[in-house]
Formats: sequence, structure tokens, C-alpha cells
Amino acid sequence: MRENVLLIGGGGREHAIARALEDSEADLYACAGNKNPGIARIAAGFETLETTDPDAVVDYAEEIDATLAVVGPESYLEAGVVDALEDAGIYAFGPKEADARIETDKAFQRRFMADNDIPGCPDFETFDDMDAACDFIDEYDGDLAIKPAGLTGGKGVKVIGDQVTPEEGKEYIRESDYDRIVLEERLIGEEVTIQAFVANGAFETAPAVQDHKRAYEGDEGPNTGGMGSYSAATNELPFMTDEDYEEAVSIIEATVDALEDYRGILYGQFMLTETGPRVVEFNARFGDPEAMNTLPVLETDFLDVLTAARDGEAPPELEFADQATVCKYAVPEGYPTDPEAGAKVQVDEESAGDALLYYASVDERDDGIYTTTSRSFAVVGVADSIDEAEEIAEDALAVAGDEGLHMRHDIGKADLVQRRIDHMNELRDE
Repeated sequence: MRENVLLIGGGGREHAIARALEDSEADLYACAGNKNPGIARIAAGFETLETTDPDAVVDYAEEIDATLAVVGPESYLEAGVVDALEDAGIYAFGPKEADARIETDKAFQRRFMADNDIPGCPDFETFDDMDAACDFIDEYDGDLAIKPAGLTGGKGVKVIGDQVTPEEGKEYIRESDYDRIVLEERLIGEEVTIQAFVANGAFETAPAVQDHKRAYEGDEGPNTGGMGSYSAATNELPFMTDEDYEEAVSIIEATVDALEDYRGILYGQFMLTETGPRVVEFNARFGDPEAMNTLPVLETDFLDVLTAARDGEAPPELEFADQATVCKYAVPEGYPTDPEAGAKVQVDEESAGDALLYYASVDERDDGIYTTTSRSFAVVGVADSIDEAEEIAEDALAVAGDEGLHMRHDIGKADLVQRRIDHMNELRDE
């Protein structure tokens, strides 16, 4: 049976999902608030609509006779799009609103971990009284991470002792309009992401990925939605051991066991510390950019994952190519604090060479594709080693040029990776 699959979302992550379904026994349709030209060229139909409006999504799903749906961004999950599709009799691969709280409500996330004895949870307190939160900072013996409880697009966290001083942290809290925040112990180590494909109480995991949130090279500057990421030709990253990976997977397993009805992607963001992995956060969908590392090397048909989930089965055993990936985002000049839109994108699928090109937030006009104020496009190199994959991505960025664009060229380079290795060796006193 040929499936009609509705993809909900229009970013780089969703372009990667579309590519993963391109050669499947499926007719792909898409809807999003922005028209992604890369997805539009793959899809049989693309509708621009308000995707946080569940009724609008359901109307389009029924119009195209969708038999399956895949939800990309977290804001759509929070809006109850999965719940609405299910009420309409359409299976969506993604958690319902209540289960998506594992990402959309960080206070819930930490309480959930504590209540269910899920390992890897840092010390934390939640606050709806901002003065009390500031008092806690004064009283706490150590540095803290300040996290708004709700969604902030990966840009709301401030870390005392890294990004801000205690006084600056308190000022941030007082001047923000957040109604709830989480204060938790600062974790020291290297961050890694492991994404799990979850359905019917079972899961399969992907290779580990390391994302780079800071805007500028050398991990400097403000946090962004993610400037790029890399993975190795193994499940582990170069600074990880097999035991590190398996311990992180065991934390995912405990979380899946506690989330009895969860389905979709469960993204575990871990800090690999001197004592092993600790949970920075959980996300309820593919990472962006991490989806662009994971899906290009997924050899199992992603459609088989979707149909197994719908049909009440465990996910199929996933096979990944033994290849490394390096993803580098191009963003508008001034991103994220003062982005300047309107630069023409000079690279396309053909001129990108051996790299994969994924469009994100761009504006397609009669005379070409232009940047908006959010991340523009990503290039991904896939090769036998991180070094080779990085060179492929860099070659594509050279074609794109840098007029009106900003990139982090250091992602995936040997010296940056070596610094990660040296950092973990230092923490472990090796």
C-alpha cells in the first residue's frame, strides 16, 4: 500500500525528513508557515498555513487523504497538533501534547525525572517567584544554569560561571517576563545528543552527535538555534567510550519506560561529565541540526519506522552507514541578535558538489532564494571520517560565499575535535 505522508514544518530538519522519505513508497505532502523550496521540490503538494492551528493542519491532512503524519517542530507539539490529527483518525509520529511536556515544560521535565528515579538528573529547583529565585542564587554553593520553563528556541538559557556572573544572572531573571524558571546545577563536560526513535514502548537509537550552539568560532558569542554539528563513523564521538554511549542509552530507556504512551523522537541532550552522562534536557522531536547528521546515514527506510509505529509494532532495527557527518549552518549576518535579511543565496543542490544542501528559513523569489532573519541553509558532508566530511561541507560553503552570511568554519575541524578529546581527558584525569 502506498502511503500519503504529511510532513508538518518547513525548516532544515523537515527538509532532512523529506529527503529521508523521498525514495519511499509514499507520496509526500507538506505544510508549514513558510514555504521551504527544498521540501516543495520533493513534495507532491505544499500548503502554507498556520501550523500551530490544529484545525488548519487537520483540514489539509483530510484534503490530501493523509494516512500518516510527521510533526517536526516542538511548538506544533505543544499546540496539540498530534492530538487533533489522532482525533481525526490520522496517525502522527510525534508525542501528544501531554507527553511533549518532557520538552515544552522544563519544570515538568525535572520533576518527572525526579519522581520516576530517572538517572542523570542534576540538582534543581523550580520557581514562579523571581525574587525567591534570586535568593536561591545567593544561597547556592556553586554555579547554576538559569532555564525558562517554556520554549525559547534554544536561546533562553544563561549559565552562571560561563555566560553570566551571579549578578548578571539575577538581573536577567528580574528583567525577563518569564513566569516560571528552573535553576539547576551547572554541569561541566562535553555535550552530546542521542536521538531515539520511539514507538509502542520500544526504541532504537542513532549515533551520537555534538551540536554547537554558540554563534562564533571557538564557542564564543550568544546561543543560537544551532550553528552546526558533527557525528563520527561509530555510535560514539571521538571523546566518548562505548560505556558512555550505553549509559546514556540506559537513561533514555528509563525515560521511555516512564513515558508509557510516548511515540516519535526522544532527543536526549547529555553532558558527558567526569562521572558519566547527565541530562541537560530532553526534546520531543528531531534536533535541528542533528537530524541532518542522523537521517543521511540512516539506511533503514524511515517510512518503515512510521508504519511500524502506526501498526502497533516496535521500531525496526535501525541500520546506519559507518560514515561520519559534518553539518554547517549559514545564517544571516548579525544572527541571532540583529539579523539582516535579504542576501541572495548563491549555492544550490547542484553547485553544492558532494555536500547535501538543506534549506531552512529562506524566501524564494522569481530571481532566486534570499535569506530571512533566521537560519538560512545547512550543508552536510558525509564521508568515512570527520576530517573528510568537514572538507566536503567547507567546499560547499566556499560556493555559497559569505556576502550577507555568517558561518562557523571551525565545526568538525581536527583542532576543535581534539580540544573536546583533551577536555574530557583532563576531566577524567587521564
